[in-house]
Amino acid sequence: MKHLMVRFAVLSLLIGVLSAPIMAQNKTVGSAKPDTTKVDTSANDDALAAQIDAASADSTALLGDEVAGEGFHQALKTKFIEGNAGFMSLVALALVIGLSFCIERIIYLSLSEIDAKKFMVDLDEKLMQGDITGAKSLCRDTRGPVASICYQGLERINERIDNIERSVVSYGSVQSSNLEKGCSWITLFIAMAPSLGFLGTVIGMVMAFDQIQTAGDISPTIVASGMKVALLTTIFGIIVALILQVFYNYILSKIEHITSQMEESAITLLDSVMKYKLKNEC
Repeated sequence: MKHLMVRFAVLSLLIGVLSAPIMAQNKTVGSAKPDTTKVDTSANDDALAAQIDAASADSTALLGDEVAGEGFHQALKTKFIEGNAGFMSLVALALVIGLSFCIERIIYLSLSEIDAKKFMVDLDEKLMQGDITGAKSLCRDTRGPVASICYQGLERINERIDNIERSVVSYGSVQSSNLEKGCSWITLFIAMAPSLGFLGTVIGMVMAFDQIQTAGDISPTIVASGMKVALLTTIFGIIVALILQVFYNYILSKIEHITSQMEESAITLLDSVMKYKLKNEC
């Protein structure tokens, strides 16, 4: 856009230079003749000026958009540095470690989810056909806790139904514990992030009072730096806690969904085993 403005300016200058001899010649010919060339040149200059103004406005808007696009990132980095690198680094570390636990749990739970209803239909068909080996192979080849508790039940299919139920319930508790593994660390970092922020707040207030004591005077300039550290650490600590809390609630919802699948599948398995036993007795 700058090159375009320069070109328009040079073009306007050239038109003015070239039109000057013509205007002088028209004046020598006679004053009675209307100076149409001068009028046309003025019109051209006005049009070029309007184009230059439009180009300048476009370039200004473009630069404004670029500044606005980079402004948030630059402002975030500046505020992070101003908030005392020591405490802000601890808050950032809490965010990184907490997110790593969240991502690990989300991946694990996503891999643990299956179409439980379809799986139980296929398992029931194999049991009704008397194919216990095929039913166990189906459980081994299917990932997730639903298939695992069904496999434990099939391992004791020749025992009483009470023993099968106890085995399924016990192994279901183990699988539920595996689903919740690592969640305690996420809650730790959710609580730690604002605590670090509040600690930075206290340190910032102490810095402000130290500066007041050193200067022997209370003024906004002296207190500003310490207050800025106090407020920035608190803000970033709360933001980190909010981000981790959102991920934690999503993880809890997936755990509840898988747990409900496990309970429903366990009931369906016991029903299928009962029908298998009754069929064999007949």
